[in-house]
Amino acid sequence: MTATDMTTDMPAGENAEKVTERELLPIAGGRQTWKWLRAALAEHRMQSLLVLIVAASASAMALVPIYVFGVLVDRVRDNAPTSTIVGVVVIIAAAAIVGGVFTGVAAYLIKRLGETILADLRERTVDRALRLPIQTVEKVGKGDLLSRVGDDVSVIAKAVSDVVPGMIAAVLLVALSMVTMLGLDWRLGLAGMVALPMYALALKWYLPRSAPIYAAERVAMGARSQALISSLQGAKTVRAYSLEKEHLGQIDAASAKARDLAVCVFGLFTRFAGRGNRAEFVGLSMILVVGFLLVREDVVTVGQTTTAALLFHRLFNPIGSLLYTFDEVQSAGASLARLVGVVEIEETEPSTDAGSVPADGSLRLDDIRHSYDGGHEVLHGVTLTLRAGERVALVGSTGAGKTTLAAIAAGSITPTSGRVSIGGVPLADLDDLRRHIAIVSQEVHVFAGPLIEDLRLAAPESSDEDVAAALRTVGAYEWVEALDEGMLTVVGEGGHEMTAAQAQQLALARLVLADPAVAVLDEATAEAGSAGARELEATADAATEGRTTLVVAHRLTQAAGADRVIVLEHGQIVEEGPHRELVSAGGRYAQLWAAWEGRD
Repeated sequence: MTATDMTTDMPAGENAEKVTERELLPIAGGRQTWKWLRAALAEHRMQSLLVLIVAASASAMALVPIYVFGVLVDRVRDNAPTSTIVGVVVIIAAAAIVGGVFTGVAAYLIKRLGETILADLRERTVDRALRLPIQTVEKVGKGDLLSRVGDDVSVIAKAVSDVVPGMIAAVLLVALSMVTMLGLDWRLGLAGMVALPMYALALKWYLPRSAPIYAAERVAMGARSQALISSLQGAKTVRAYSLEKEHLGQIDAASAKARDLAVCVFGLFTRFAGRGNRAEFVGLSMILVVGFLLVREDVVTVGQTTTAALLFHRLFNPIGSLLYTFDEVQSAGASLARLVGVVEIEETEPSTDAGSVPADGSLRLDDIRHSYDGGHEVLHGVTLTLRAGERVALVGSTGAGKTTLAAIAAGSITPTSGRVSIGGVPLADLDDLRRHIAIVSQEVHVFAGPLIEDLRLAAPESSDEDVAAALRTVGAYEWVEALDEGMLTVVGEGGHEMTAAQAQQLALARLVLADPAVAVLDEATAEAGSAGARELEATADAATEGRTTLVVAHRLTQAAGADRVIVLEHGQIVEEGPHRELVSAGGRYAQLWAAWEGRD
């Protein structure tokens, strides 16, 4: 019997359907996203206020040279002395220096505020994601979640760094420029404002058309990530069944959809830019025409008209920046909505009776039923009791429901119906679930950092002696001490590379440090391969000695050494008893055992 024969609870067809038609985690609406953003800015009220003051000062300094230049035009027309130019140059230079300083400080403050809010959002997103039910993560797929904490965070970070400072400066400059033009003469101000409705109409045309496409683009990027991740994680299976072309086709289709959406929205943007250019032409023309008429009537001076025209011309870049960065703003807004959607997922309220302590380490599953899709059940009324300290092996063929039952027993999945309890206390009512039960799966992760800190994740208060004792228990102390820096050696990504068996030993060492009364091993020795499997099985036995242990047996030698064997078929218990009795009975377990012995 191969590893594949005894690991998967779902038929391959169902898995394929789940990959191609996955649900998504919630995406916040516009109102919900703005509400979150306002609350985030309110939490940093003083920083936000300081940003506005400094940015407004920088924008005001940018207007000084233009205003002074208009005054110079009038002075020249009035035959002012040449020395007037010196004063104008000094003022312009001073304004440029002060404005440059304020602009730099404003950009720094904006980035610091934005990165602070983004860091908090990222932490809250990851925290909420880690607390999501396992079945929810499995249903939506890892790609959607990873694209949110990866791609979406990157998009927002780029916007915070490159776009937001310019946007704030542009908005303030436009506002101050309009106020200044109105101050020169209200008719000049109104002439310049003629362009504003045209800009507004351009946005009104662009936003409703582009926003859905940007949102769809972010979703498409998540689907692309899912296609890549599922293919890479299942690379061995893909090769084994010669599914390379099919999976490459899925990746190509997902990538093509993301590409086509990007091209489509860029086409909209170019048409949007043309509307912006028309507004600039009309606005400047109106100021020049109105200014000419007012100068002819001796209502305003040439210098004032010059100032108004230069102020409006000065707005070409900031208004263009506002309009032409809307694609990045839209993309960042779509990404923000996806992150806020995760953060705002409602958490299940804990039981009001939480805080109970189990009477002992017994584990009981009562009438467990479970369905992943709300229809087809993978478990049908399973009832199982493990006495305190008893080791029970769970075996069965593909699709039997072993992994699902183990996850339910460990509290990782909430069953559709039925109850799981430890020492007579339902899992939902325990004072701290992970103090009483822990699960070690086949897929273990080595976190980046010193090895000792990796182990202390299970028990942060553990001393160096406690960690060393746990390593000795699982037979890993010698090879750990042989590392260049012993327990302080950096492992995980970018660190010392460990074998699959060594990584599994660390996972079992965490179990020893956590010291729960109940342990669930979901094929926790499968990754060792035949050569190291027996040694790792002995390690697992040592790590779970004295604990109530439910073992999903990848190798039937694990079942042979258990106190009791449970045979699961089609979501139901078909046999139960000690290894020898079941072999002698000649039933389903005897068939599995005969196949196992004959594999060599």
